[in-house]
Amino acid sequence: MRPIDPHLQAHLNTGTTTLCYCWRLTLATGEAMGFTDHDKALTFGGTVFEAQAGFTATEIDSALGLSIDNLEAQGALSSDQLSAARLQSGDFDNATIEIWTVNWQDTSQRLLERKGNLGEVTYGQGAFKAEVRGLAHLMNQSRGRLYQYGCDAQFGDARCGLAAGGFTALATIAGVNGAVLMLTGLSAFADDWFTRGRLNFTSSANQGRVLDIKRHRASASGAEIDLWAVPKFEIVSGESVSLIAGCDKQLTTCISKFSNAVNFRGFPHMPGNDFVAQVAAASDPNNNGLKR
Repeated sequence: MRPIDPHLQAHLNTGTTTLCYCWRLTLATGEAMGFTDHDKALTFGGTVFEAQAGFTATEIDSALGLSIDNLEAQGALSSDQLSAARLQSGDFDNATIEIWTVNWQDTSQRLLERKGNLGEVTYGQGAFKAEVRGLAHLMNQSRGRLYQYGCDAQFGDARCGLAAGGFTALATIAGVNGAVLMLTGLSAFADDWFTRGRLNFTSSANQGRVLDIKRHRASASGAEIDLWAVPKFEIVSGESVSLIAGCDKQLTTCISKFSNAVNFRGFPHMPGNDFVAQVAAASDPNNNGLKR
């Protein structure tokens, strides 16, 4: 049973309560913002909870065991913090959300009802709707290392051992066609050098945003970069970007492209399905005692 602050419990026992809901969103960047259904702004835990922001939540559907709680947060785009541009750009993807019951007359009397992450966010016609995933959804995700052929390090991190800055190039966007960017300044790089790499914006309103590269094609007039998805935010010609070389996580690439086999984090010599399917047979010098 969830413990309740004694002062809040005493307030509940009076039968006449002054309660409201507060929601705190913490983005991946660490930025925190708060909203409340009370008619005045509240402050606690270092966060100001904005009033009259049109932020509400559906009833929480919970069950015993590891099933995932079902909840949606929705509201009007009436707050500067919840602008359509920010929702469109993906700023709120996988943000942490806390749902509090608070005594608005004394905010020290409060109870954390739920904590989870934002899932799919949809918006339109001046309103938005966001799926809230309970903490149980983390149980569906892989943790720790996997026994696999490919390397499981992120290119440029401590386990990789290479400095990504040594494999970075600067370029300028010359055109945009859906998920395809035309770049100039990459004539020195061969086909596929940046395939599976990352593209970072270094200028204008998109500075700091990062996109994953699906494929890099070199040509005499410039380079074409295919992205994994059409960007949610507007990209304009003339923006400056930096590109980090791509890695397909294979040992041969680690040797030939990066000379970094000593830090390879995969298991390239693990037995495959053909080895598992082998069966024992009578000794025979022609098949080394094994028969498929």
